[in-house]
Amino acid sequence: MTLRPSRILRELRAGKTPTCFKLNLADPRVIELCGLAGASAVWICLEHVCNDWFNLENQVRAAKLYDVDTIVRVEKGSYSDYIKPFESDATAIMVPHVTTANEARHIVQMTRFHPLGRRAADGGNADGRYCQVPLRDYMAHSNSERLLILQIESPEALAEVEAIAAVPGYEMLLFGPGDFAHLIGKPGQLDAPEVLAARRRVGAAARQHGKFAMIPGMLAPRATLEAEGYQVFTLGADVLGLGDYFKTKLEAFEKQGHYGDVKT
Repeated sequence: MTLRPSRILRELRAGKTPTCFKLNLADPRVIELCGLAGASAVWICLEHVCNDWFNLENQVRAAKLYDVDTIVRVEKGSYSDYIKPFESDATAIMVPHVTTANEARHIVQMTRFHPLGRRAADGGNADGRYCQVPLRDYMAHSNSERLLILQIESPEALAEVEAIAAVPGYEMLLFGPGDFAHLIGKPGQLDAPEVLAARRRVGAAARQHGKFAMIPGMLAPRATLEAEGYQVFTLGADVLGLGDYFKTKLEAFEKQGHYGDVKT
């Protein structure tokens, strides 16, 4: 019995560019739509979105139907908050607001099995095929095919980003421009010079220390972001897509005017 490998890692190793959509809606059918469209991954948020563990398992199942990776942004919390998504067979967890190298090392210790960390072994959940694979194989697979993504989104984190990037045992950094901008007193100004410089520094730190870099939106042309070191791209969000769709339909309807009164 085989365990599912990461599509993101497979595509990166093949020189391809993984794509992702961020989801605020908890309906697993939204994930199926992403899979039908051909996305590499979906980003499920537990930090800002109401969800529950049972539904999360169904979201992960929906993704696996289409060979879509699931990235779960965890609540900033305890050991259990970090490992439960993995045990639901999510491909990756994203930890928000990481600020120091010591914190990065602590996250690796909690979420990686020996020899990378000290995560407690179970194997009786979806990620271990409910004890239907040997424990040694399950643990090795988790260490090699499950991703840790650390978010850099504050001036304090940026000051330590090279040290954070140098920590072994995890794969990816994600720069959070929204929180970074508001924490320097420029909310919403994602093109402020300080934000652009921070984005470039995170990409460079990831590249320097052998980490992948992920961007949470197309904040610049693709070629620019790739030159900065970014390799995994979030292309949009479900709520933005639906919001635009509804507005477009209503605007088109209003342009038709009343019966017999077509507006130009």
